[in-house]
Amino acid sequence: MEMVKCFMIVLILGLCHVSMAAPLEEKKSHRKTYVVHMAKSEMPPSFQHHTHWYDSSLKSVSGSAAMLYTYDNVIHGFSTQLTDKEAEQLESQPGILAVLPEVRYELHTTRTPEFLGLSQAAALFPESESASEVVIGVLDTGVWPESKSFADTGLGPIPSSWKGACESGTNFTSANCNKKLIGAKYFAKGYEAALGAIDETKESRSPRDDDGHGTHTASTAAGSVVEGASLFGYAQGTARGMATRARVAVYKVCWMGGCFSSDILAAMEKAIDDNVNVLSMSLGGGMSDYYRDSVAIGSFAAMEKGILVSCSAGNAGPAPYSLSNLAPWITTVGAGTLDRDFPAFVSLGNGKNFSGVSLYRGSSLPGKMLPFVYAGNASNATNGNLCMMDTLIPEKVAGKIVLCDRGMNARVQKGAVVKAAGGIGMVLSNTAANGEELVADAHLLPATAVGQKSGDARRDYLFSNPNPTVTILFEGTKVGIEPSPVVAAFSSRGPNSITSEILKPDMIAPGVNILAGWSGAVGPTGLATDTRRVDFNIISGTSMSCPHVSGLAGLLKAAHPDWSPAAIRSALMTTAYTEYKNKQKMQDIATGKPSTPFDHGAGHVDPVSALNPGLVYDLTAEDYLGFLCALNYTEFQIRSLARRNFSCDASKRYRVTDLNYPSFAVNFDSIMGGSNVVKHTRTLTNVGSPGTYKVSVSPETPGVKISVEPQTLSFSQANEKKSYTVTFSGSSQPTGTNVFARLEWSDMKYTVGSPIAISWT
Repeated sequence: MEMVKCFMIVLILGLCHVSMAAPLEEKKSHRKTYVVHMAKSEMPPSFQHHTHWYDSSLKSVSGSAAMLYTYDNVIHGFSTQLTDKEAEQLESQPGILAVLPEVRYELHTTRTPEFLGLSQAAALFPESESASEVVIGVLDTGVWPESKSFADTGLGPIPSSWKGACESGTNFTSANCNKKLIGAKYFAKGYEAALGAIDETKESRSPRDDDGHGTHTASTAAGSVVEGASLFGYAQGTARGMATRARVAVYKVCWMGGCFSSDILAAMEKAIDDNVNVLSMSLGGGMSDYYRDSVAIGSFAAMEKGILVSCSAGNAGPAPYSLSNLAPWITTVGAGTLDRDFPAFVSLGNGKNFSGVSLYRGSSLPGKMLPFVYAGNASNATNGNLCMMDTLIPEKVAGKIVLCDRGMNARVQKGAVVKAAGGIGMVLSNTAANGEELVADAHLLPATAVGQKSGDARRDYLFSNPNPTVTILFEGTKVGIEPSPVVAAFSSRGPNSITSEILKPDMIAPGVNILAGWSGAVGPTGLATDTRRVDFNIISGTSMSCPHVSGLAGLLKAAHPDWSPAAIRSALMTTAYTEYKNKQKMQDIATGKPSTPFDHGAGHVDPVSALNPGLVYDLTAEDYLGFLCALNYTEFQIRSLARRNFSCDASKRYRVTDLNYPSFAVNFDSIMGGSNVVKHTRTLTNVGSPGTYKVSVSPETPGVKISVEPQTLSFSQANEKKSYTVTFSGSSQPTGTNVFARLEWSDMKYTVGSPIAISWT
């Protein structure tokens, strides 16, 4: 039943923006919107893709109707606008299950909150005063205060606990703030010291966002509800942040030349003084020891003040050991996909069709097959295939669609290069580095991005045909994509390069093709040549997944004001999921195989379950200090993190494996041979109703015996604590061997899950 509800919501989302346009369409041609249910299994073998079959069926009754949306969930089919007679004709055709008139629905969200189940569970989360008391601080490129995502309609007075302010500067005054955007400051001293004075003709020496990134992350975390949001009609719906009633405080630390650690630390210092509840930081740099990492240092101070710090894991995947922001007091967030896509098919002159993605909206391509050329054959440069600036020969690309390879320069810039040389379209092909992962862009000319395999097929066609032709078919927004989520290929991966006994990332959240607010100072591509201006943009990265978790943490803080940052993170981790509703394992788009805890951490966030996790793994500042002692940090190194004198107790045995983390990373020495034994001790705190929990570990792990003692934990009252020990006994295995499992405590009401990653090094 739950799955059916989800599928119905997908349908509703696909239809609602159509319904708003229907009255105008009816006046023009007496057409109405219909939902066409297709029997997908009856697709004739002559069609390579079901959408082509849908399109052919539609064209058989109407030469002018177009598919508005395609669906591939519990219903297979599409929506379109037809006359009554055309609808009757279509319904009588083979393979058509039903042609149903559209029902008007109110679209409540764009895909992300819907995908996370927030719109279904609004009543579960506090939308009262407690929700509007939460302040989420965002360290980024600033804010575009005029964005509707920061409207303060319906919000009460600014929380009395708030100590911050709004700072004036270039194109920004305190009047730009309101009861939603309650704080805005900028930090540029470190930047200017390194690179000289800010050029105020190019960027604002103020909290104003001239880049777009900061506005996008802030509105993702806590943007207000905005109806009619889209990017050029793509992802049409009502945009909203994760915590719509939370307040936003912006700390601009990133400039055209980068984000400097001195500025970051100053901003974190101010945010702590201002009394933010959550800090969102979609930035990272290097993999320094914690006591040398400014973000880790500032985050330790924030943690001590009860502030949860959420950071992006990095975009260096799928390479192993590629994570940033590894400190255990930081919540480290990787990226997954939504169940939404923006298909743009490539149709070759030989009749073959390949799927791609695009956010292009502008002048259409001529309605015919067009000349096709490979960039490497239209350039005298050794890297001409990459469509770098000034590398294409205009005489060879004019009036043609150009195949460019991904790499080196920005994806959207390649299109600008093609356009400048006289090309009329672009097919952007992934290379081995990107595989089959597709990221949609708002290109400056008709263009689509395709995977490596289909890119190779198109290249073969180009080289074998003396007069190759191609066209691109844009199909708008498609929802109900399966499987979803999958781990994004760019999302950085474990193992943890600093402390291998701490499993990172902690979790994944939506980070691919995310719609959120944007700056009015820059076009959606960010290119200087892009003169378009938009209120919302669709972009991808762990920069987008991080503020999702920041906003969800704000929701949990509002619901449970007494929870520590560790308890909030624990709730998000132990309720995260690693399987789809059909019980299949979550996939990694980089490999096409099931993802592992090194890819997804504890799994994909499930905020509704996190609201009531049953048990949590809590941690205090003292616990983290013990962790530093276990790392054999010197007093000086500990002081640089904790800002106070602290001496490790010489009589006490400190172990990293005793840090009360909600996950397990186990390392065996493959050189030792024989048996390795590692023990991890954990303590659970009851935040639910009384109950008796039993432990289970699955699946069986080759080469490792896992035992838990005790196997039952009984809780009779709130905040009661119980400890257990997990013993991992491993036999000798080759270096580089990894096995994975999952430990769960369950009382039949709550399930408290933890990932296990075991490695031989």
